[in-house]
Amino acid sequence: MVNQPVSRREFLGTTAAAGAGLMLATGAKVFGQPATANGRINVALVGFGAQGRVLLESLLKIDGIRLVAICDIWEYARTYGERYLKKLGVEVRAYENYEALLAGEKDLQAVIVACPDFWHAPVTNACLKAGLHVYCEKMMSNTIEDARSMVQTMRETGRLLQIGHQRRSNPRYVFALNRLIREAKLCGRLTAAQAQWNRAVTEDFGWPKKSAMPPAQLAQYGYTDMHQFRNWRWFKNLGGGPLSDLGAHQIDIFNWWFGTTPRAVLASGGIDYYQNHEWYDNAMVIYEYPLPDGVARAFYQVQTTTSAGGGYFEYFMGDEGSIRMSENPALSAIYCEARAPSWDDLVQKNYLRAKTGGPTPTPEATKVDVRETAQLAEYEMSVSFNKALHQPHLENFFNAIRGSAKLNCPADEAFASEYVIHKANAAIAAQKTIFITTQETQA
Repeated sequence: MVNQPVSRREFLGTTAAAGAGLMLATGAKVFGQPATANGRINVALVGFGAQGRVLLESLLKIDGIRLVAICDIWEYARTYGERYLKKLGVEVRAYENYEALLAGEKDLQAVIVACPDFWHAPVTNACLKAGLHVYCEKMMSNTIEDARSMVQTMRETGRLLQIGHQRRSNPRYVFALNRLIREAKLCGRLTAAQAQWNRAVTEDFGWPKKSAMPPAQLAQYGYTDMHQFRNWRWFKNLGGGPLSDLGAHQIDIFNWWFGTTPRAVLASGGIDYYQNHEWYDNAMVIYEYPLPDGVARAFYQVQTTTSAGGGYFEYFMGDEGSIRMSENPALSAIYCEARAPSWDDLVQKNYLRAKTGGPTPTPEATKVDVRETAQLAEYEMSVSFNKALHQPHLENFFNAIRGSAKLNCPADEAFASEYVIHKANAAIAAQKTIFITTQETQA
């Protein structure tokens, strides 16, 4: 199995741009040293491409986890992975496909699945049936049917299946939802939400010509050529396009924070720029969420032709306050409406603090126009964490295996979010509003 293996130069450049690299910080814990003698979990990583390597960054920092094997259909990626890990003092066995991995490894407890989306269901189902717990990257699959099969296999085998919507384990997101929205009712009545993830124009991934896989091997694993293999996210039988690649994380936040699924979706998108891709490059989506106090609409946009728009974030808006969240704390902020009750008690509880370097938090700021609302008072959360972005979600998975936690994003719960993402793609194709029932979103 594969993801998007890249050269060392290409990999370091890509992960630096994403704010995550594989270089170990000075003083990092030595990988493979268990927290307790009987608490060690043997793990295999399926897919040693870009996302697999990002997950590896977190694995390297978790006590009690021993990586024993990696798996990737591309020899170039396997060789790179073995050599890279060996330099870190980690000896692993390398396999071409997951069947060989399962046949060769007899002392595994868990598998991390980070191969392309269309392989998620076959790999995950096989691992679950082999008695292993699985952490599978989002999307669960490029089809609803295969995603549903993963939930069914999880239930049949009794194994754990965590889906990689990692914001669900991010302490800042958990605090904002539980303490600010649910406990403090900081937003008042939630009326709207918006989110975005825009990326600048980039060239398609290439590959070292001498390391190209032969056509027969590519066909064996579902690819027509090396370009499709390296850029699988852009092809409809392999991935789900930008809404799957980027939007999946943030649309999942809509469902999580609203506490329900949408009743309808309307969307527009197209192949506006990249003529050699099957999936559209830009999309705009509107969901309608039925809440106890009325309908809230959530707007999502993903652009792959510009990095403008103020970064990637999720923004929940209410009649008394709003919360803009991002994995990048610098893009997060909390705003108080003039009509809101005093937030002094939240400041005293250390839930909030006035944001430094921003507007003075006063609802009486001068208006530019009589039709313009007074400038909002700006605050920030006092909660932060200094781990790799995927680390808390992986830790939650391993703690669940040990019996000390429950999964933060089990497959049956993730399915509801992934279903409505697939329906957004369907709305773009149909060019009409698609209505969704709660029953549909249940696997």
